[in-house]
Amino acid sequence: MADPSSYRPRPGEIPDSPGVYRFRDEHRRVIYVGKAKSLRQRLANYFQDLANLHPRTRTMVTTAASVEWTVVSTEVEALQLEYSWIKEFDPRFNVKYRDDKSYPYLAVTMNEEFPRVQVMRGHKKKGVRYFGPYGHAWAIRDTVDLLLRVFPVRTCSAGVFKNAARTGRPCLLGYIGKCSAPCVERISPEDHRELAEEFCDFMAGRTGTYLRRLERQMADAAEEMEYERAARLRDDIGALKKAMEKSAVVLADATDADLIAVAEDELEAAVQIFHVRGGRVRGQRGWVTDKVEEITTGALVEHALQQLYGEETGDAVPKEVLVPALPDPVEPVQQWLTERRGSGVSLRIPQRGDKKALMATVERNAQQALVLHKTKRASDLTTRSRALEEIAEALDLDSAPLRIECYDISHLQGDDVVASMVVFEDGLARKSEYRRFQIKGFAGQDDVRSMHEVITRRFRRYLAEKETTGEWADGQDADTAGPGVGDVASDGRPPADGRVVPDDGEALVDGPALKDDDGRPKRFAYPPQLVVVDGGQPQVAAAQRALDELGIDDIAVCGLAKRLEEVWLPGDDDPVVLPRTSEGLYLLQRVRDEAHRFAITYQRVKRAKRFRSSPLDDVPGLGETRKQALIKHFGSVKKLRAATIDQICEVPGIGRKTAETVAVALARATPAAPAVNTATGEIMEDEHGAPETTTDAPGEPVTAGTPDERRGQER
Repeated sequence: MADPSSYRPRPGEIPDSPGVYRFRDEHRRVIYVGKAKSLRQRLANYFQDLANLHPRTRTMVTTAASVEWTVVSTEVEALQLEYSWIKEFDPRFNVKYRDDKSYPYLAVTMNEEFPRVQVMRGHKKKGVRYFGPYGHAWAIRDTVDLLLRVFPVRTCSAGVFKNAARTGRPCLLGYIGKCSAPCVERISPEDHRELAEEFCDFMAGRTGTYLRRLERQMADAAEEMEYERAARLRDDIGALKKAMEKSAVVLADATDADLIAVAEDELEAAVQIFHVRGGRVRGQRGWVTDKVEEITTGALVEHALQQLYGEETGDAVPKEVLVPALPDPVEPVQQWLTERRGSGVSLRIPQRGDKKALMATVERNAQQALVLHKTKRASDLTTRSRALEEIAEALDLDSAPLRIECYDISHLQGDDVVASMVVFEDGLARKSEYRRFQIKGFAGQDDVRSMHEVITRRFRRYLAEKETTGEWADGQDADTAGPGVGDVASDGRPPADGRVVPDDGEALVDGPALKDDDGRPKRFAYPPQLVVVDGGQPQVAAAQRALDELGIDDIAVCGLAKRLEEVWLPGDDDPVVLPRTSEGLYLLQRVRDEAHRFAITYQRVKRAKRFRSSPLDDVPGLGETRKQALIKHFGSVKKLRAATIDQICEVPGIGRKTAETVAVALARATPAAPAVNTATGEIMEDEHGAPETTTDAPGEPVTAGTPDERRGQER
């Protein structure tokens, strides 16, 4: 714990002007970012008697080891810079709302030749019209299904669209009248775009025009005794009205506004937002955050506004924003919103009428969200705490293992040997710090040797960097740490920024991980209190031996064997058997299973890439475009191998020198025998047809059978 007086700036050093300040800890991690109208006055508040500070503020200033600031011209610039730095550094003592990128939107891709209506999540793309967010994706699909009767816009994917254009036959929606079938030229691109714009206008709230037009057309059809057409128009009107009923009118003056409400207690705060467009509630979202700093309701509102509109421009920022309390001061925030919209934005507290009544509804939603969150979290905290205590008691640890790392080895018949490292903190997965390794120091399968290598690799770097700087060196390449061991991303290359991108689409979220001198996240966080390995006595002994060789004696090691779910400790002849109903055993199983899933998924990706390899991959200077041109020209690698150099030169873009290189490479890569697909009997060109085998334990081969059986045999 640091004494704030040890890093307090000298009198006169702090300027009396607007700016943004950063507190850093002893490892140069940014732990708090704030803005101020007067840096001198604001920072002076932190360096007073600790007894007068709020407990959370006191914790922050005693954790910090230095403070620095950046002077800006206006309070608006300070607001923008504060938002940027909070996003970049992820300070642990700032209020951070749970990111809302998972909320689904109804999107119309106006940036395509034939706009498509679809459900979208994630970051917004330029040229795409968004409506929402919605609470559930099925709500979007229900609305779209009703509107397609009147606005038959394309909803199919690019692959389906191209296939329909190639075959000249539309999809099912084209046959039943819910798509205008631009894929088979039933409608021109211009008319289809106009249809998409009408769809967007209706979703934006301009509904009266289309209803009146359809009612007039229905009356004309009935007058002309075209009763079938009139009935179809009647059904279209009914579909539009039903879609409109899904979002009832709440503000009679067709207002465009966002309403923000906050429910809070001493420790947490819940924020709820209602998006009103054209007088109707078009979307809803919410967050819950820990109050890790002393903060007012107005400051919570300010952070919510930054989260909502920090990356939005134009009409995405409404003309009116209604809040329960105004930020102090309010003028910079209002000016910032105006700049993002490009026109005036009203930021105020509703005082009376329909808007105040709707704000009360939003507040009730926020209160219910906070109560639900606290109920769930209390249960989760109790269970996780009990699990960690049971593990500490069973393994005779001094304290509960708040950080657990688990390692697993995966391979198939000794090929593509990889390892995984997963991290659990406070009983929850910390996916931003997952890690993958590929074993290259030796060939074949040896789980014990692989485990020793991986543990050595991980903690050798930890010790080296701790000895020099106390932190990890930035940009250190994965292959420099140990012979034959490399940390890799899902594409097989060392990640440039030290983070792992998963190969199954899971999102990795930045957290208060280890930072570099600028406060940015790094490869690993702190050392664990417990290392868990997937295996029994041999794997546990290998992990303990690796730690002993490195001189590490303050990290506990255990293994969890799959057969009887026994917990093995180093040097013990008998396992520790936890009750089947034990929360501690359940947590260890979750950690072990997650490590196994993470490793085997990566192993399958590597194996699939190897199976898709071609002899042309080894030809120097031959890129993907020219490889495809060669295959397209000759039809297969077999026919290309039989071609002469002059015939290869006939391929566009292939010169004589390249043709000679290709011919030599294919001659060297000639397979010894053809491969056969055992399921179909088809002869494969560039694969070896030997049956796959795997091992469930060293020295015990198991012949691979069906795909399902092979999946069960993978390590």
